[in-house]
Amino acid sequence: MRWLIGCLINAVLFMALAGYFHESFQLTGFMAALQASILLSILNVLVRPILILLTLPVTVVTLGLFLFVINAITLELTDYLMGEAFEISSFGIAFFFAILMSLVNLIIQKTLLQPARKSKD
Repeated sequence: MRWLIGCLINAVLFMALAGYFHESFQLTGFMAALQASILLSILNVLVRPILILLTLPVTVVTLGLFLFVINAITLELTDYLMGEAFEISSFGIAFFFAILMSLVNLIIQKTLLQPARKSKD
């Protein structure tokens, strides 16, 4: 259930980013955003651990900040695999989106999801 909620949150975030940064980020609709979100989560499960392992020395030296670059790479892979339905204009925009998505997901987890889990226990 948490995976589905995360995919929906990312799809809504993609729609908001496409609306605000319409020059550098194109999206054909909500279904494309949902498909991109699901694909991104699959890439995060399959490809991201390999990238983290390969770039571990750089990640340690930068105190974990290189993880934003890895997130941008997975966004670029999503862009490549989605084709025309999901377009990010440059790696710089993907890097900026990786930072934004990390911050928004952190805020949502801390404010909405964790209090709901604590009240369940």
